[in-house]
Amino acid sequence: MNRFQGSAGGNAMHTPWIAGILPLLLITALVFPAVSHGDDRREHDRILELRASGEILPMAEMLERAGQVVRGEFIEAELEREGGRHVYELKILDADGVLHKLYMDAGTGELLQHRRRGPRD
Repeated sequence: MNRFQGSAGGNAMHTPWIAGILPLLLITALVFPAVSHGDDRREHDRILELRASGEILPMAEMLERAGQVVRGEFIEAELEREGGRHVYELKILDADGVLHKLYMDAGTGELLQHRRRGPRD
């Protein structure tokens, strides 16, 4: 299992697994709603275009910023269009079993919202 630790409240862990998981994230976890495999490919291409143009930040940077908010195991990422901007929804499971959903502006890295759901919720 991959562990994700940020710099808040302790030693920053430079996570070499980010480089290995980033291509997988771009292909499978950064998901726009799609109907067919052709749509999936077009959305994947669109994500690459957004990244290349600088409209969205690299996932490695987003994970680093998320690590400053919460430590835990990275579960999933989605890229959505909300209110005229691209938003990353990052899911991280902490050591206490709390699932954190971080909504972050994909262009600036700004934390927009932080939701938590505990193991007993």
